[in-house]
Amino acid sequence: MHLRPTYPITTRRLLLRPLTEADLDAMLTYRGDPEVCRYLPFEPMTLEVLRTRLAGDWARHELTAEGQTLTLGVEERGTGRLVGDVVLFFHSVRHAAGEIGYVLHPDVRGRGYANEAAAALLGLGFDGLGLHRVVARLDARNGASARLAARLGLRHEAHFVRNELFKGEWSDELVFAMLADEWPASAAATTARAASR
Repeated sequence: MHLRPTYPITTRRLLLRPLTEADLDAMLTYRGDPEVCRYLPFEPMTLEVLRTRLAGDWARHELTAEGQTLTLGVEERGTGRLVGDVVLFFHSVRHAAGEIGYVLHPDVRGRGYANEAAAALLGLGFDGLGLHRVVARLDARNGASARLAARLGLRHEAHFVRNELFKGEWSDELVFAMLADEWPASAAATTARAASR
């Protein structure tokens, strides 16, 4: 199982592409924002942390082995502005399992960008990498993320009560999932097909 995308990945209004040094200041505006990071599994990032990540695992442009991640910038096609990033985790070859994650700048909330970018990411996971199952795990207090997962067509499979010590407090975790045979008829696949026309 390998994924070697051709970049940029084009959707109706966005480009998904590898992150570069030129993106650091833009990334700092959302990944450094405590409110944006409130329910995400990392603290607000500094420029130094972003630079280190960009030189490390965020430098990957393909998935060739389990345990790897592919993080892509989300750029507005019309403006060239980086408005967020998405990640595809390749968890297991044996189980053909993966996971998606997403973080976008608060300025673009309500525009459907997260839906468009995550739909493209699911396409990479199912059609590109050949995954059998993709999940999205999130803090149960993150209602916007839960609504996005449902809009994409991921099934709400689990609600784990106070299962993780998250930023100093016990929090509930929600798990949403989609199987490869559910992907073609999903709302996300419809979004991805419409975006590629």
